[in-house]
Amino acid sequence: MTTRASDLLVTWQKSSYSGPNGGDCLEVGHGLAGAVPVRDSKTPQGSALVFEPSAWGTFVATVRRDGSATA
Repeated sequence: MTTRASDLLVTWQKSSYSGPNGGDCLEVGHGLAGAVPVRDSKTPQGSALVFEPSAWGTFVATVRRDGSATA
């Protein structure tokens, strides 16, 4: 599902892999019950993808397991 990121009342956290110059970064929203929103830091007022917590957890675990976290 997608929604406007600006409509979500969440605290956004930028990826720890983001460099000091910003750039191509993902931000994950915290504080939304039953959902995990993800947005592009370059367009914070744009769309956010919204995942079920279990789906987001599976994605993160797969990226970590496969060593793709720094890709």
